[in-house]
Amino acid sequence: MHVIIDLCVVPLGVGVSVSEHVAACQKEIQASGLEHRMHAYGTNIEGPWDEVMAVVKRCHEVVHGMGAPRITTTLKLGTRIDRDQSMDDKVSSVERRLAD
Repeated sequence: MHVIIDLCVVPLGVGVSVSEHVAACQKEIQASGLEHRMHAYGTNIEGPWDEVMAVVKRCHEVVHGMGAPRITTTLKLGTRIDRDQSMDDKVSSVERRLAD
């Protein structure tokens, strides 16, 4: 099953700045080969369900491995079976309506 997620991983107990931890998670996402787009408060990722969830797990493993005692993650996800739809399709649909 194809899934599109919005992932926000926040390490707790590591101080105010978390950019080092976010960068480590982002490297795992990039290494996965999945389509993704980082934004100011997370990353959109799309692909097969098991591969996407595996990279979420890997982010947690890496961030804990960096010494974060706790992680809070916000995950929004969507699936559809009536047709294929990518992140680009979703954005383009809204952009077309804005252009009208």
